Amino acid sequence: MEHFSWFGLLPGFGHDVGPFFADNVGAAHHHAAQLLPASWMVFLMLTMVAIFARNGLRRAQAQGGTKQYIPADNFGARNIMEIFIDGLLAQFESVLGSRKLAKTYLPLMGTLFFFILSCNLLGLIPGFLPPTSDTSTNWGMAIVVFFVFNIAGLRANGFGYIKHLAGPKLGYSMFIITILIFVLETIGLFVRPFSLQLRLLANMSGDHLVFGIFSDLVPLVVPVIFLGLALFVSFVQAFVFTLLSVVYVGLAVAPHEGEH
Repeated sequence: MEHFSWFGLLPGFGHDVGPFFADNVGAAHHHAAQLLPASWMVFLMLTMVAIFARNGLRRAQAQGGTKQYIPADNFGARNIMEIFIDGLLAQFESVLGSRKLAKTYLPLMGTLFFFILSCNLLGLIPGFLPPTSDTSTNWGMAIVVFFVFNIAGLRANGFGYIKHLAGPKLGYSMFIITILIFVLETIGLFVRPFSLQLRLLANMSGDHLVFGIFSDLVPLVVPVIFLGLALFVSFVQAFVFTLLSVVYVGLAVAPHEGEH
């Protein structure tokens, strides 16, 4: 079933954006072809918000003294970003147990949160699909997280990060069990990005499908209820993906010497 896209109204895209991207960028699947321009739109939108927020912060810093710490009178990009970033930083610090570590991973994890949330919310607008309902988008983010927490673990613990996958020392007589534990732990490590992308994919695809069905069947009143539920799910899924990514970093950088 084809999905109407507002991108199809742009010159050069024809009746729908799917065939255009299938011919020009090789996105053969109609569903995926609609998500590519949507992802770029989210990227450009977040870039603009970041620029506005940064400009607002620079104007505040230019005042100097205590005035630079006073929130702006209007509820602009700077105030919104400060609220979200302060909240995310507090959550990351509680998970990682270090404000320094939280600040280190805030740029990446915070960007993931804002990108996922924006993609989820975009799907609530008629004529758009949430980019997070496609495996390509979710796999891209999950693989980045996979490399980040493994590199973080190696930097923090060296070879001990690999050694801890074998569990506690059991002696040479239990060598087979040690190997078995190592294999299971390694599999569990590679399952993490799969679970991240699958959870986000299933929830956002299902949420968008349910919202669309009830909007078509009962166009008045009832969709408002499901719109509220969709808003809640959009925020929760962005938060869960981000928080789990931070948890994986925290587990990787935790000292493992005591386990051996």
